[in-house]
Amino acid sequence: MKYAPIHNRIVRGKRVHETADERHTKLILEKKAPEKKTLKLSIGNIETEFLIPTIESFIETEQVSKLKDRVRLWVRAGFPPHVVGPTGCGKTTLAMQVAKELGRPTVWINGDDQMTTTDLIGGYSEMEAESVRDKYIHNVWLTKDRTKYKWVDNPLTLACKYGYTLVYNEFSRSKPEANNVLLSVLEEHILELPTMFGEERYVKVHPDFNVIFTSNSIEYAGVHKPQDALLDRMIDIYMDYYDFDTEVKIVQAHSRISLPEAKKIVTVVRTMREKLPEPHKPGTRAEIMISQGLKTLGNYSSEDFEQICLDVLATKIGNPLGALNKTDLIKEILDEAYTEVQIGKTGATIPAINVCNTYAYQKPEE
Repeated sequence: MKYAPIHNRIVRGKRVHETADERHTKLILEKKAPEKKTLKLSIGNIETEFLIPTIESFIETEQVSKLKDRVRLWVRAGFPPHVVGPTGCGKTTLAMQVAKELGRPTVWINGDDQMTTTDLIGGYSEMEAESVRDKYIHNVWLTKDRTKYKWVDNPLTLACKYGYTLVYNEFSRSKPEANNVLLSVLEEHILELPTMFGEERYVKVHPDFNVIFTSNSIEYAGVHKPQDALLDRMIDIYMDYYDFDTEVKIVQAHSRISLPEAKKIVTVVRTMREKLPEPHKPGTRAEIMISQGLKTLGNYSSEDFEQICLDVLATKIGNPLGALNKTDLIKEILDEAYTEVQIGKTGATIPAINVCNTYAYQKPEE
């Protein structure tokens, strides 16, 4: 008997079951579909996916090459370099570029005042409790309790085990007692894990292990003086701001602005740098921020240029008086003279800079 839907009932909702033809079509499509490739969580895959540093807009000039070669020389000699310099001068970028050229996966850590040894080496992340109750005989109970602790490695332990390059950024911002574990790593090539037990307490450092430290100068707030025993095991490389031509190329690489615009930005910042005390000096990062702000504006006037400079450079201040002093200094630098080079697309000009002129900057009261 052939079924025919002749009833007048209203069916609400969607059909649940598939017909034979629909199931057959679905099976054919599944066979033709490409197989999904799953990423196995092996050490090699993790290194390839996450631990290869990517440095964008790295500029190679003669000054940068000489500095990079010095850092790489001491890495290959087996003595960890400690790059020390003012904030915003490019220490971290230089360290990451050297780490990339070494050809090994890279892990990094940022030092701070609250850092402990556990942040470097790792620790127990969780506790697993297991209980067994055996009732094979109704009036005899066999009870067994077992507690397992799961250890998780942190950057220093990972680098020592697998031969990675460790970039320890802001090294001098962490307290000296947190870095005592590095003494045996750099001298005896043994990493001690104080909270582990038995043979797992000691880790032999991999032959390909390298470490690069970066720090701000001691004049900056929040900086601790590392212990002499650790400083004796590393090579201090003092890094200053790059020269004029290098900073111009860096600004252009990050914002793609014109050469005259980049030169004017660098000139303004370098003039500010000459007239301010060490903790208040603007670095290359400030030049990049100004150039990217102007690039975002697109069409801008001399007033826009001045405001962008004020937003970026009038920082590192603790009270309104300090902000006012620095604002007046920036405006005086921009108002010293005029140039024939046009800035932006409006035809407005920006002032020329007389680097030899000096200005007494009033340090804000604490």
